[in-house]
Amino acid sequence: MNPKKAPQALVEKMANIAWREYPGHFGGALSKALAAPENVGSARIDFRISRYAPAAYVQEHVHKVQEQVYYVLEGEGVLTLDDERHLMRPNDYVYVPPGIRHSFTNTGTNGLVFLVITTPAMDDEETH
Repeated sequence: MNPKKAPQALVEKMANIAWREYPGHFGGALSKALAAPENVGSARIDFRISRYAPAAYVQEHVHKVQEQVYYVLEGEGVLTLDDERHLMRPNDYVYVPPGIRHSFTNTGTNGLVFLVITTPAMDDEETH
């Protein structure tokens, strides 16, 4: 990650942002950081688009202070929230508060494409 940069405005074409497989993501669970600390210097928000290949997933994890919203654009997958499983399809969305164990797996035959909004951008108490 780059040293902390001052927040800046950004107008960009999504095609110019590289796909990355972040830690804890497997099997072609890729994301593009559209507005994040590394490219705009944001502290309060991380905005990504993700595309998971069939059977790709993010392992179960918990955030200390971060809140997240996932909004599905294409495909289908199973989202777990603690011990509950939810089938997610286009136009479905979820709000995940801190402290909830969650994971997301593409259970379909095509790509699962969704937006992820996370706040604050980093998962530590000092960002509040």
